[in-house]
Formats: sequence, structure tokens, C-alpha cells
Amino acid sequence: MKERKIKLPEVADAKRFVTEATKCDFDIDVSYNRVTIDAKSLLGVLSLDLTRELTVKYGGEDIRFENFLSVYATA
Repeated sequence: MKERKIKLPEVADAKRFVTEATKCDFDIDVSYNRVTIDAKSLLGVLSLDLTRELTVKYGGEDIRFENFLSVYATA
């Protein structure tokens, strides 16, 4: 299981994140504190506090998705 810390400062960034996650054929979760959401759910992702650092966990490999995460990585 891989883990990345990201920040999605704008709603448009969150929409792009969900779009990229949907293209992957493996499960992706995004969480903040104790709340974990399916990253392929736009309403779920938008319900998170987007002003905070989010944790993305995923078990597969997709270079396009990982490159996307690198753009929003905080660490």
C-alpha cells in the first residue's frame, strides 16, 4: 500500500483528482484525521476539508496517477 500527502487548494483541483482516480483500476482512499473517503467519489472528496493536507492511499501502480499526485504533493 502506497501513501502520499497532498493538498487540493481549489475545488477544480479536487475534481481533477477524482477524474484521475477514476481512471485507475485499483482502490484509492483519501483521508483527513479519522475520515476516509473513496477517492473516486466527487461528493465524498468535496466533503473533506480541502484546506488541510490529505492522505492518499492506494495499492496499485499507474504512472499517470502518480505523476498527478506529485504535482499536489506536500512532502
